[in-house]
Amino acid sequence: MLRVPSVEVAERIGHLDLPFNRYGLDPYGISKDALTRFYTALGWFYRHYFRVSVTGIEHVPAEGPALVVGNHSGGLPVDGGMVLASLFFDHEPPRHAHGMVEYFAQKWPFVSEIFCRIGQLPGLPIHAARLLQEGRIVMVFPEGARGTGKLYRDRYTLVRFGTGFVRMAMQTGTPIVPFAFIGGEEAIPTVLRLEKIGKLIGAPYVPVPPQVIPWPLPVACQIHYGEPMRFEGDGTESDEEIEGYVTQVRDSILRLIDQGLRTRKHPYDLSGLVDRARGVVDQVREIAGGARR
Repeated sequence: MLRVPSVEVAERIGHLDLPFNRYGLDPYGISKDALTRFYTALGWFYRHYFRVSVTGIEHVPAEGPALVVGNHSGGLPVDGGMVLASLFFDHEPPRHAHGMVEYFAQKWPFVSEIFCRIGQLPGLPIHAARLLQEGRIVMVFPEGARGTGKLYRDRYTLVRFGTGFVRMAMQTGTPIVPFAFIGGEEAIPTVLRLEKIGKLIGAPYVPVPPQVIPWPLPVACQIHYGEPMRFEGDGTESDEEIEGYVTQVRDSILRLIDQGLRTRKHPYDLSGLVDRARGVVDQVREIAGGARR
């Protein structure tokens, strides 16, 4: 992670609706300093490595709670980081989303503390409910680890959704903003899952892409946000009724995926290499200038 913060990031951090105290911490332990360094590093990947384009971000509320809900794709959760970046860099005013992290990731050394410092919390209903009640944005992938575990041959399909996110939205009166992430399946195209090795490190599997090393390729990605969805009720409705609402959200995400696949260029288009190189140079100059100051 870069140690010298971007001037732009520092300014946008100042516009976040997070109640930092005089020590730069919010009630959940989010560190203003850690968040600044995190977004500085994430911004380079967002703009120059994955060259993310975004549509429909105006559907995400400028204030108040929202559940942003989308498809999980690719062997590693590139999608989660890029969604966080889109809400921070391309939404006005900038907003910080809290991802609901899989339980197994909390057991890895140092990972739990790092996630806490940047506001990514264990996926417990009590955490999500409290965050929404305080007017924050929560990012949810209802497919869970099953989503990133899809093989490349099953790209852009959706596996079974959990139902808890709909009950949570209804209980807290929160709009659900569906989104589709396009590009993750090509960035980490999983052709094999090593489940036994995964268990050794406390994960459900280790993804094996064609390039063998599970490092994402520089694929141009897209995020398509859809119109907010609201469901009447208090979340205690029958399983059958809730499943019907889940299906509506799932269908909305599928339509957004189809829209993204129809409008994108070839995923491995390298025509932006020159622009990316210039972006790297600009980033280095900005960092060097910040260091001199």
